[in-house]
Amino acid sequence: MFGVVASGKLVNTNVQEAGVNEYFLTLEDALSVNHIVVFLTGQIPFSEGFGGSIYLGWPAEGGGMSWQLLGFISNSKPSAIFKITKVKPSETVTPFGQEMMATVGHHSTAMVGLRVEPLDQLAQETPASGTQPSSLSNMSEFSQKMLENLFNFASSYAVDPTRSALTPGETYIPAAALRQWYSNFQRRLSLNPNFWKTL
Repeated sequence: MFGVVASGKLVNTNVQEAGVNEYFLTLEDALSVNHIVVFLTGQIPFSEGFGGSIYLGWPAEGGGMSWQLLGFISNSKPSAIFKITKVKPSETVTPFGQEMMATVGHHSTAMVGLRVEPLDQLAQETPASGTQPSSLSNMSEFSQKMLENLFNFASSYAVDPTRSALTPGETYIPAAALRQWYSNFQRRLSLNPNFWKTL
């Protein structure tokens, strides 16, 4: 039904059934993995109105697995990228049946679990913080905030030459030039969020 691509590793579709509507696969050497992509293979779609919540599980002290919700996939959203570098749950959560509670062999081995649930229930679940990788919209938002900050900072030093003495030897930039640069940068960013890579 689903598979996982971990950064720097081969595709993993070795899915095992853990219980009714519960599946998992093992993620070896997970401590070296920054991101995973969970995807539907296309062979078995979800039933109408259902999707799959995605969990990451680590061996817990004293046995069992400690799970953290990453997000979900569905027929209309058949893949998702998750950042897992900061996902190290401290308390044991058991969204899966007892079949998945056995401790895996090594502390760097993790498990990726999929639990089939109704879509309206999936929409109400809250993934662990920091699991979503930076997106293009976040980069655009950062660039926008940076531009506004630069403009506001530089504008705070604006002086009226008719009302104050200019410091000799100091170079002054007209506020209009800064405003024009700001407008041009904004326009180029809206047309192509990656244009700055060619600067």
